[in-house]
Amino acid sequence: MNTSEWFGRKVAGWLPVAKVDKSTTKGAADAKSKTPSSATEDAALHGRSSKERLNAKLRQKEEALSPRVLRRTLTELQAIVDPGVSEVEGGRRAKGVAQWYSKATPLQRQDCWLLMSEQFAPDATKVKAAREQYEASVGTPDEGVAEIRMRKALVSPRTRLLQRFAVFPEGMRFLVDLRAELLPALKGNKRILALEAELENLFTTWFDVAFLELRRISWDSPASLVEKLIKYEAVHDIKSWGDVKNRLDSDRRCYGFFHPRLPDEPLIFVEVAFMDEIASSISPLLDESAEAVDLSKSKTAIFYSISNTQTGLKGVSFGDSLIKRVVETLRADFPKLKTFATLSPIPGFRQWMGRNASRMFNETPDKMRAQLGRAVGFEPASVEHVLSALDQITTLPERSALRQWLLGCAAYYLGKEITEGRPADPVARFHLGNGARVELIHWAADLSAKGVKQSFGLMVNYLYDLRKIDNHRHMMEAGKIPVSGNVESLYF
Repeated sequence: MNTSEWFGRKVAGWLPVAKVDKSTTKGAADAKSKTPSSATEDAALHGRSSKERLNAKLRQKEEALSPRVLRRTLTELQAIVDPGVSEVEGGRRAKGVAQWYSKATPLQRQDCWLLMSEQFAPDATKVKAAREQYEASVGTPDEGVAEIRMRKALVSPRTRLLQRFAVFPEGMRFLVDLRAELLPALKGNKRILALEAELENLFTTWFDVAFLELRRISWDSPASLVEKLIKYEAVHDIKSWGDVKNRLDSDRRCYGFFHPRLPDEPLIFVEVAFMDEIASSISPLLDESAEAVDLSKSKTAIFYSISNTQTGLKGVSFGDSLIKRVVETLRADFPKLKTFATLSPIPGFRQWMGRNASRMFNETPDKMRAQLGRAVGFEPASVEHVLSALDQITTLPERSALRQWLLGCAAYYLGKEITEGRPADPVARFHLGNGARVELIHWAADLSAKGVKQSFGLMVNYLYDLRKIDNHRHMMEAGKIPVSGNVESLYF
């Protein structure tokens, strides 16, 4: 029996199973998919610190691990970062903790987070001394040396602990899943913020695009990989094997970023269709019976779905690099491609309209308001009349004032609405931040239940003009969203 197996069995015996609530025990079987309840979060927020609990004799009602078991768990965590053991041995010990963690209940896992967050912080005394020394040395020849000392003082034992977890083969998967489970609990448990921040900081380095591999995913890829594509598709649900085959067929492309420690797990992937012009509706792209496209003659590449797959990597940005790499790959493979654009959802639009319809209606010119009144059969019309009529979007004629008004609202939302210095829509933030511009807004482009619920069925093209990407980024930095003349013409 190796060290990690021994430790996993040893620690498993510490769990206070007999005193755990039945509902909590039941949740342990599928703990990865569960998050602590609001009651648990409140308890964590107002509960005792790890120091208080380690020095106590009795466990309080909301605490999963007794002080005795908590002290033993801390001892084993400290053993992982023991300076006297090798990297390999530290990894084996970390694997033992991970095996215990996999069998722990959500509440017991929270206790583990608490220890990792509070008991492995930087030495406050050393940090203070190093900072004072640095501040005193600014502008002197010793400034560089003092900066190095301060940097070393700020490196926490927590960093080393998490690095040791990454040593064993499944360690990276363990850490990514741990952060995914931890994120929903942050709002109610400020004591674990340091652990979450440490994980994000490490992931930013470990998952830097320099360490990622761009791979094409096709119908000939392993079935397990195709199944993950179905599982993680976040924009347009894959409904059948015929659907996924259509998206991975020879006249399509799908690319993903992969990490060497998660070799069979795409971190993010993009689906690409080829056309003669910019797509205005999602239906033809998802039509399984559509004729194959002649790639040698195609002039336009449409990115119609981009999906992140790992909740635990939230905040780690590699989507912009994915698009750049895919564009470079496509240009090399298909020299006739001239246009690179998306066909994107507008996921925040309908919700935004729910909050801002009255404001938009009040800013509507009198002439258009009169037209809206005639369209809904109420003069003068109210915003409630207009919103009610928009439930019939599939029957509105092309020149309907209702249609023009909603397109104008969408243009304003995408081209002018800024929240905290960034575009209001999450998909817009992604593409505009990468240097694209808002090119075209399309009516009835996605009439699926999801599309209507999100954006009244509207979709948008973001154009990646390779000659103007830097200029568009400068515009965004100056607080101005780059839009085409077509979109500007929709403003009222």
